[in-house]
Amino acid sequence: MSWSLNNHGLPFLPGYAFRDVTKSSFHRPQTLDFKNGFRLARRPTVGIGQDPLVSEQLTQQEISELCFQTPDVTYGSSHQAACEDFIPAHVALDKKVLCYDAYFVEDILYSPEEEYRVRPVVIYYYLEDDTMCIIEPTVAGSGLWQGMRLKRQHFPKNERGEHYLWKDLNLGVDLEVYGVKYHITHCDAFTQKFMESEGIILNDPEPVPVDPYSKRRSLPQPQYTPPSTSDHMHQFPTTDERFFTLRSDVLCFAALWDNTDSLYGETRRVTIKYYLEDDKVEIREVEEPNSGRAPFIMRRKRLPKKFKPGTMLCMPFPSCVMETSEKDVEEYYSPKDFQLGQTIKLLGRCFLLYDCNRFTKEYYQKNHPDMELKSTELKSTELKSTELKSTELPKKEEKKKIPPYNGFGSLEDSVQNCLFLTPKPPRMDYLKMLENDGKVLHYSAELDSQNPKDEGRRFILSYFLSDDMISIFEKTTRNSGIMGGKFLKKTRIPKPGSTVEHPEFYSPADFAIGATVEVFSHRFVLTDADRFVLTYLESISSRIPSQTLDSLRLVIAVTLIHKCCDVLLVVQSSDNAPLFPLKTTA
Repeated sequence: MSWSLNNHGLPFLPGYAFRDVTKSSFHRPQTLDFKNGFRLARRPTVGIGQDPLVSEQLTQQEISELCFQTPDVTYGSSHQAACEDFIPAHVALDKKVLCYDAYFVEDILYSPEEEYRVRPVVIYYYLEDDTMCIIEPTVAGSGLWQGMRLKRQHFPKNERGEHYLWKDLNLGVDLEVYGVKYHITHCDAFTQKFMESEGIILNDPEPVPVDPYSKRRSLPQPQYTPPSTSDHMHQFPTTDERFFTLRSDVLCFAALWDNTDSLYGETRRVTIKYYLEDDKVEIREVEEPNSGRAPFIMRRKRLPKKFKPGTMLCMPFPSCVMETSEKDVEEYYSPKDFQLGQTIKLLGRCFLLYDCNRFTKEYYQKNHPDMELKSTELKSTELKSTELKSTELPKKEEKKKIPPYNGFGSLEDSVQNCLFLTPKPPRMDYLKMLENDGKVLHYSAELDSQNPKDEGRRFILSYFLSDDMISIFEKTTRNSGIMGGKFLKKTRIPKPGSTVEHPEFYSPADFAIGATVEVFSHRFVLTDADRFVLTYLESISSRIPSQTLDSLRLVIAVTLIHKCCDVLLVVQSSDNAPLFPLKTTA
């Protein structure tokens, strides 16, 4: 800084400094210089207009004091406390959630069993962003829509747009959200510790009231044991013991239902099942194919054997319109009433028991050894239905006959149309396709034809090893009048003489040089093959006839000899003539 301003002893403040009006020199001092060819910057010793600098007038001691002295009055103390790191709320309160237990009362309308229902819920308050959610614990078999009741959001508090905060939550407080009042009863340990740290005293926890419907369901239901004369009723007195012990035990009888007394009636085969777990009987008719009628079925139920005297069911009034109750029944049908070879009357219908399964025989031998079990052989005179007579003979399974091949599509696709209503694509050998992908055998062929126009036509026969298909391409010959190109697309070609149902297709073993290949009434004679054909067939020489390999070796050897001769002729001709003949000008 230069002394360009004259203060005349006044403080150095705005308005107290005056410029020297007599000064006429304002040039800047030289600060750039060259030394030994290098540019150097030197420190100026005078100011603008040769005015002395303040820094040049200070001593070294004064300069040191100015460098190391700290102005405490202006900037305060040099020793200041370190600032704490700022932590945002979404980081400090991350994964900190307040948990409250609550319940709400749901009114039940039009139900004689309950007037209201108490449904517990869990309220979660997320301190990170002041959002809340309500989840109802899932109860198996309740039939209610439970789980996430209200998803995570800001719950509105009033009509002014305010929402609930953690300060509004406490035990014993009603939280009204969207018209439903949730009464808070309890909280977890973290919630209690957090509220106490914020200076909020929680109320005492409250118990959740008992749901009257759940309480009534938890009470044991009254059980009524109907009268029965079965032996296993004494072995298993309770219903649960009988169910878990005899739930898979069923007595199965084969019977004949004699329905010849009715109009167009006949004798039918039925199956009678007696369930030991609850003494119920089920009757099902053996359904015959193409019988033209619906099978007779009696659903599983207990069949009364004897009614109590004095009831309406003992009177001649039709019992089909009367409801049977357990109070009117004196005795039900039991396993003792089912005897092989005898006729039993069930629901006014007569059934002749003639056979039973193995389990039924073992059950009677163990529990009723006095009863004789002998299967009855049915006579043809007992069966009054010609349809039933035919069922006695063993049926022979008829194999499906596949119609002859009609020539459309491949044989495998046509067979799928006969086996399935919705045809499926035939199975393919994917392993063979992967191993032989891109491998093709190329042969040269000529058309064996009596037509003189076919002379000179050349073809390339390609055999694809991945799917055993053959394609034929005709070379274009100029001025022949025949357009070359694709002669036959990829297809499998059967050998002549093979049947349509069991065709035999061409394979690489059949393609010998000079052999004739018949392709859909066209005869092709193989004349040559490439080098890869011989290499591949030699790798599988165990499956290829020696005649085919010998013919390929001979043709390839002859081809190599011709090429060598052509090369020698070219070299010999080049020795007699100059490599670069000179052009002469007249």
